[in-house]
Amino acid sequence: MHDSEIKYWIGFTRTPGIGKVRLNALKDHFGCLEDAWKATKTDLVRAGLDDKVADSLVASRTKISLEKELELVGKYNIKVIPFNSPDYPPLLKEIHDYPAVIYVRGMLKALNGTNIAIVGTRRATAYGRQVTEELAHGLVMNNITIISGLAKGIDTAAHRAAIDAGGQTMAVFASGLDIVYPPENLNLAREIMEHGALVSEYPVGIKPKADNFPRRNRILSGLCCGVLIVESGENSGALITANFALEQNREVFAVPGSIMSAMSKGPNKLIQEGAKLVRNHIDIIEELNLSVVSQQLEMEVMAASNEIESHIINCMTGEPTHIDEICRKTGLNTSTVMSNLAIMEFKGLVRQLGNMSYMLNNNLR
Repeated sequence: MHDSEIKYWIGFTRTPGIGKVRLNALKDHFGCLEDAWKATKTDLVRAGLDDKVADSLVASRTKISLEKELELVGKYNIKVIPFNSPDYPPLLKEIHDYPAVIYVRGMLKALNGTNIAIVGTRRATAYGRQVTEELAHGLVMNNITIISGLAKGIDTAAHRAAIDAGGQTMAVFASGLDIVYPPENLNLAREIMEHGALVSEYPVGIKPKADNFPRRNRILSGLCCGVLIVESGENSGALITANFALEQNREVFAVPGSIMSAMSKGPNKLIQEGAKLVRNHIDIIEELNLSVVSQQLEMEVMAASNEIESHIINCMTGEPTHIDEICRKTGLNTSTVMSNLAIMEFKGLVRQLGNMSYMLNNNLR
């Protein structure tokens, strides 16, 4: 799309009260957005705008330099994609309140792959981070793009795991794409642009206000065929994303956790209400009827993924082994053994028998 038209799309997205419905009406009435942008208030009202929105548009035109807006998107190498563009993601267009324009930094092709959102708490536990890494790695190895919100905790772990596995990842912003939030993830955002894309409905310069985050989450889920909640409290942004996913007819997945953990209350509640319980990435792939790259699924899922897991497996037998015995044989401290056993139980490597005793699953003996 030519710059002469793009600048008017940007101008309208900066105008309060103008969304895709009113933009469509203006475009139909005037024939082009340039004429709509330059129209008098009287003509705008004739086109279907009420007095308040027409006044807002007339006032906005005096404050917005469209040429400056073009300079800004050029400065940050941002692509402006209106909803009538062939580059606009078809999945996002399925939701009822899709944005009139999205702004993208990075690779446009990342928008149209098979996408799974992984979201969760900023206060992730060691269990949550490791589960996120395991699942994200397995998904990208099956050509699935990981989408998240660049927040601390689960979001960061999901983006990082996707990049480290050589896969694609996207971050959806609650601000303009020139403002990275949180700022400590600036370098991660730069890496995401090289391995996927940054996406927002907000123009350059818009700061991440609190109200923007819930609205952002509808885009996050809208870009996906499924949303995975790893860890969250009972009233969190991750659960807002899950609710959007349900409204948008997307699949909702959740990772089970200890009933004693505050960070597992959200996903455990979702599972109780009917979300798909996830033990490994294969559960997600099979639920979505996607083809699986690996032909040795059980071996992939059941293999120890690091040296600590291997040490623990090697010191266990088919009989129950107390955690103190595992610590003694491996030389590892209790907290390290406990966190790794939690992950191994999630992966199906071991079973907890109560009284802090564990044993290997049958297919590992």
